[in-house]
Parts: sequence; C-alpha cells; structure tokens
Amino acid sequence: MSADPDGIEPLFDAIDGTAPLVVSVPHAGTYLPPSIASCLTPAARALSDTDWYVPRLYEFCGSLGASMIVATHSRYVVDLNRPPDGAPLYPGMRETAVCPAETFDGRPLYSRGAEPAATQIGARIRRYWQPYHERLAAMVHATRARHGRCLLWDAHSIRSAVPALFDGRLPDLNVGTADGRSCHAETRRSIETQLRGQRRFTHVIDGRFKGGYITRHYGRPSTGVEAVQLEIAQSAYLRDETRPAFEPAVAAPLIERLRTLLAALLATRAA
Repeated sequence: MSADPDGIEPLFDAIDGTAPLVVSVPHAGTYLPPSIASCLTPAARALSDTDWYVPRLYEFCGSLGASMIVATHSRYVVDLNRPPDGAPLYPGMRETAVCPAETFDGRPLYSRGAEPAATQIGARIRRYWQPYHERLAAMVHATRARHGRCLLWDAHSIRSAVPALFDGRLPDLNVGTADGRSCHAETRRSIETQLRGQRRFTHVIDGRFKGGYITRHYGRPSTGVEAVQLEIAQSAYLRDETRPAFEPAVAAPLIERLRTLLAALLATRAA
C-alpha cells in the first residue's frame, strides 16, 4: 500500500475480492497532510464537501465478494475523480478542478497567496492521484482476467442541495453511466428496473451527474469492463447534512437498497 510522502497515513485502503465487482470510494477521505492543511482556511479544514460515511454504506460489499478501494485523503488534496489534464467533465457547467481551489459553494479553500502553483499541482497528481489509479486499474484488470468481465461501481455522496452546482434538490439516488456509454444497455436497464421497483428513494439515471473521470475512463463495455457511478444525496441517510453523524438506524434502509441493487446486478451479469 502506498504511503503519504508528507506523513504516515496510507493513501488508500484496498481489499481484493473474488466477485466480478470492484467498488471505488474516492471522496470519503478526511486526512490532510500537514503541509497542505496549513495552507487552507479554517472553514476549508471543516471538509464540508466530503462524501461522508460512504464506506459505512458499502460495508456489506465484503459479503458479496467485491474488491474495494477507499481513499483516505480529502478531495481537497487532489480530486481522484477528475482527469489529470484538467479537461472539463461537464463543458459549460461549473465544476471543481483536479486540485480544487474552492469549495462546492464557491468559497476559497486557501488562505490568500497560499494557492498551489502549477508545479505543486503536478507534484500532487504524481504523489496522490497516480497511486490510487494504478491500484484501481490493477484491481479492474485482475477482476476482468479472472471473470472475463468487471463491474466498477464508483461510490459517492453529496449534500442534497448545493445551489452553486445545481438547482433545487437532488433525487436520492443519482446514477451515472455517461449517457449509456460506460456500461451495457442491459446493466442500465437492470438498474432502472431495480430502482423503479421500490418507492422509498427517488432516483434519476444520467441526470445532473453522469459519471466523473473514473466512470468515463474505465468504463469500456466492449472490453468487458463496465463502470457506473452512484451519487447519493446525503439526506437519504443523514438526519442532518450540516452536522453529519452516522446513525445506523437512519442509514439502514439505504444500505439494504444498495445491497439488493448490487446483488441483483451481479446475478444479472452472471446469467
């Protein structure tokens, strides 16, 4: 496992499983290397844009035999779901960069004059972004080699209302398949069938969030690798999004829905 060159914290936790499923959690980390933390504003150090408790939501994946990789560092260090060359994911729409300089709400992350220079951004990509993707790519390759196929599930969450990024409130479950390009049509239909068959959680497929870099880069159905992003509105499992605390009883219905969905996808693709 790669270690942080600016501390002792590993860059990610990874578990290799036996099923044709790889779960990636790139934005739930909260660690800030000291050299970066010292440059952030006090408000930024609250890490308000974290995908809170997403690994807890997917703890059941071990029982499905899934491989799993979970980043430990904050997305403010480097955004693992953005292309390293800075290319836009949603042309014409506001989005944060591979090394973000502002929060989702548009507030500056860095104290005046402490923003990273281009050379520092390049160094962060090499130190923090590249090792995660090397490990993720190896997991996907090994899974496809073993099973002839791989479903990469990119797991995220976000506050249900972020006016600077989207209007109104998000549906509970926001599935992204790059408009159907990152997975087989059968997989997309299976997800839609599963989500339409329940009434507790609202959903949309390829709405505001169509999948970020991970979904679009790794999802190549013709090669046996499918990728799907799920962006969960945090109101679906947190009682209070502004002061997030994980309450198992509150999150239990969502966890069961996720378990049912992923188990059904594994069964569908095995048939």
